[in-house]
Amino acid sequence: MRGRTRATEETSVDLTPMLDVVFILLIFFIVTSTFIQEKAIGLEPPPPDGVGMPTTPIALNLYIDANNTLRLNGELTDQSSVRSGLARLRAENPDSALIIQASPQASTGLVIRLRDIAYEADIARVNIVRSE
Repeated sequence: MRGRTRATEETSVDLTPMLDVVFILLIFFIVTSTFIQEKAIGLEPPPPDGVGMPTTPIALNLYIDANNTLRLNGELTDQSSVRSGLARLRAENPDSALIIQASPQASTGLVIRLRDIAYEADIARVNIVRSE
């Protein structure tokens, strides 16, 4: 064993080609990526000091009680006639807003359905509030 010597060779790994490939792939993905424009809910702040506000604001009131009974401006109604009632009231006051006043025990699905019906009736301003 004394006469045998081992020749040790140092090996090294060149990482330059791998880094080149990584940078090429990075540039490729950046250049070919597309950015999606997300749609957000349009929120408009109120005008300062009441400028542009109507002198007599008119709001339609849709009340939903704990038993899912509907009242449109105080009149008892059902879900199938809400759209026609909203369209009639909107024809009388075109720039009126709708306030959906829902009881905490009211069905959430019903509240959302009525909001969608209001949007279909071209009422732009729909607010949902919780009644006491």
